[in-house]
Formats: sequence, structure tokens, C-alpha cells
Amino acid sequence: MVPPSSSMDPSPPPSWFTPKRLLIIFCVINMINYVDRGAIASNGVNGSSETCDDKGICKSGSGIQGEFDLTNFQDGLLSSAFMVGLLVASPIFASLAKSYNPFRLIGVGLSVWTLSVAGCASAFSFWFIAICRMLVGVGEASFISLAAPFIDDNAPVSQKTAWLAMFYMCIPTGIALGYVYGGYVGGYFHWRYAFWGEALLMLPFAVFGFLVKPLQLKGFSPVESKKALASVETVSSVTDVADSKASKLDGRMLVGGDGIIGDELSKTSKSESIHNILNQLSRFAKDMKVLLVDKVYVVNVFGYIAYNFVIGAYSYWGPKAGYNIYHMKSADMLFGGVTIVCGILGTISGGFILDRMGATISNAFILLSGATFLGAISCFSAFCLRSLYGFIVLFAVGELLVFATQAPVNYVCLHCVRPSLRPLSMAISTVSIHIFGDVPSSPLVGILQDHINNWRDTALILTSILFLAAGIWFIGVFLHAVDKSNDGSQPISTPRITSRKPLLDGNVDESLCEV
Repeated sequence: MVPPSSSMDPSPPPSWFTPKRLLIIFCVINMINYVDRGAIASNGVNGSSETCDDKGICKSGSGIQGEFDLTNFQDGLLSSAFMVGLLVASPIFASLAKSYNPFRLIGVGLSVWTLSVAGCASAFSFWFIAICRMLVGVGEASFISLAAPFIDDNAPVSQKTAWLAMFYMCIPTGIALGYVYGGYVGGYFHWRYAFWGEALLMLPFAVFGFLVKPLQLKGFSPVESKKALASVETVSSVTDVADSKASKLDGRMLVGGDGIIGDELSKTSKSESIHNILNQLSRFAKDMKVLLVDKVYVVNVFGYIAYNFVIGAYSYWGPKAGYNIYHMKSADMLFGGVTIVCGILGTISGGFILDRMGATISNAFILLSGATFLGAISCFSAFCLRSLYGFIVLFAVGELLVFATQAPVNYVCLHCVRPSLRPLSMAISTVSIHIFGDVPSSPLVGILQDHINNWRDTALILTSILFLAAGIWFIGVFLHAVDKSNDGSQPISTPRITSRKPLLDGNVDESLCEV
């Protein structure tokens, strides 16, 4: 008899592995991920190509671009390669979480990340480092899809968005540290040492993902019970085939019975593999349909896309626009400093404010629309001013308000779907905001500037899209939003098989012998 489902529930984690320590570990991992993004964009690591003046005196290049003699186009492809790996792998890891333990999948992803960053450090050509950057994106995909659901499961009920805020605060902090880290290591040592350092920092966490007793996400059945059920079904199907063949032998004794069963088991294994792949694709299609017909989820992601369109263009064109409009001497440092400080304070504040309001989906939409609308007014007014100091103050206030959306928008992604869909919800959200948001925004804003040739007007048109984001999120306030975080949270138990000995108490060979 198969043990009751209660005995198949995942056992509690070790006593030292507390929720707060889980949050700290995930924050450090997230920080390292974004340190890598900042480091490869830094002058110390990315470097510059060889330049020659009018007198024919040439200055050798530095960093990746100088060592491999890359054009600006090739240099830009390194960023695109990373994004391709991230966007392709995110939904794949989210789907695999239904068949494999999500905590172990994070370990797999971190291992791929570590090996790929080490590959960047030892790269010998442009194409090799481009492939490694793509694999770095693949490795990060498992973490960004699965980490937030784990935090949501383990956070205190009254502090869920605050914990998410601390996790997402690592994004601006990590990028800022990456600029400093890459500039220092690349400037004083060599750009390759920056990647070696990142790989060594991540290695303990990759090993940790395999050695620690795996945690189980709410809404997912334990992997062991799935494997047991699959084994039982396989043996059952083989037994039925063997019985059928035996009935055709007119009662004669089967001397080569083991061979028959072995052949049938081999055929069944192949058909089972094909069947499992088709099941995965069918399940993915059904899950995608559930997400796409969920009005709350769609409205939330559409608002997030419009928001990220502006933020992505700000990060790329902001310093250049500031330099041309206000003739800033250190536009990079000013925009970078304002973004880092406001990003950290705004992200944390958004999480704590939503918890104080009462963490519900409706309240999250109220905070999203309100903070974005007020932030849009501040940023729009900032670009209208002629005074540099007035611009700095209003733009800082605007960014503080705009970054307060990070925790609430991800809270909605996690709570508007049932627990088993949370990894896919996070993955599709990530894919959408990049494909339709920050990836196309920079070139489109560049085309706009080429057409009107006025940075102030370009900045005002770009900022006005934040009003669109606020309007979309405001629609969410009036939608019938139900928190589904507890729906179907009980793992699916293995059905009872009374006619055959279970594989949980023995192994496949013993069961086959009984057959």
C-alpha cells in the first residue's frame, strides 16, 4: 500500500536554514548577478577600441573591446547575447519546476552561471565570449523565475512585500557595485580577473543548491512521489504487455520471459519519453492560456511593460540628455548617483508602504498607479525646468516615486495566480518587459531624437509614457482581484495502487520480479 499523502509531504528544512537566512542568501545571489551586469558595462571590463589622432599616433584599446578589436556593434551584441539566453530559458525553467524540484533547478542554473562566467574569463575570441554571455543569461533565468516564489512562501504574512522589496533592492545596488568593481579590477589588474572573481563568489551558492536539503514550493507535489508514480505506471504498463504476450503462448512456460519484459520495458521507456515531452508542451500551453485570460495579470504586465520602456531608455539616454539640456560636466556620475540612491530607497519604501496599507492586489494597484502618476509629474516637470538644481531635485523625487513600484508589481504577479503558476508568471513577466520594454526603447528613442533633434522634447515625450503606465495600472483597481496564493496549495498525493507492490518500499527490480 502506498503511504498516506501526509507522509509524502516535504520534510521541514534544517533548523539553521531559517526564512531570514534564505532571504539573505537569495539577496546575495541576486546582488552577484547584477554585479556581473554592471561589471561588463564598466569601462574597466568593457574597455574601448584602439583610437588614432590626426598625427597618426594611436592609443591601444583596453578591456574586452580592445583585446578582441570589437566594433561598437559587436560590443553591443554581448549585451544582446545575454538577454537572448535569459528570455529563452526563463519559461523553460518555470515549466520544468513542475517535474523537478525548483530548489535543485536553482542549483543547476547557478552552476551554469558559474561555469559560463569562468568561460568569459578564459575567452579567446569574440564568438566564444558571446556564447558564454548567452549561457550566463540561461543560468540567471532559473534564479529570477524561482527565487521570488520561495521568498513569498517563507516571508511573514505581514512583511511579504517588504521582503520582496529587499530582494529587488539588490538590482540597483548590484549594478552600482558592478560599475565600481569592474572599473577597479579592470583598471588595476585585468578585465579577466573581474570574471574570475564573480565565478568564485557564486561557486559556494551553486554547491549549496545541491548539498542542502531541497525546499519545496507551495503548490508543487514532492518530486519523489512523482517519480514513484511514474515508476508504478511504467511497471504496470509493462506488466499488462507481458500478460498479453503470455496469453498468446497457449500456456507454455516462458523460458525467455525476462527478455520479453526487457524489450517491452525498452520500448515503453522510449514511448514514455516522447509522451512526457508532449505532456510538458501541452501543460505549458494550458498554463499560458490561463495567464493570458487572467485580466489582473495581463493589466499588471502591460503596465509593467510601459514602465520598463521608460526606465530602460532613461538608463541609456539619461546622461546624454542631461548633458545636452543642462550642459552637465559629470552627467554619468549625477544620473548614476541619483538612480542608485532613489532606486534603493524607493524600492524598500514601496514594499513597506504596501505592507502598512494591507498587502492586497487592489491596494498594490492603487500604490502602482498613484506612485507612477506622481513620479511622472515630477520627472515631466523636471525636464521642463531651465535650472539644473531644480531639475536634480524634481527628478530625484520622481525616480524615488517611480522605483516604489518594484515590490508591488511583483507582488501582483505572485498573488494573482495559483501557487503552481508563480514561476511561469514571473518568467513571462520578465520576458515581456524586456522584449516589449527596455530592449526596443533605446533604439526607438534614438530614432525619435534623430527626427526632432531636441533632447528636451525627446525626454518629455518619453516621460509621458509613464502616464500611460499609471493609467493601465489604475484600471487594475477596478478589476475583481482575488488573491490565489493559497489556491491548490496542497501537493498532489500519489494514488493508491492496490494490485501491485509499490516502488516506494522497494526498487524496480523487485517489482519486476513479482510481475
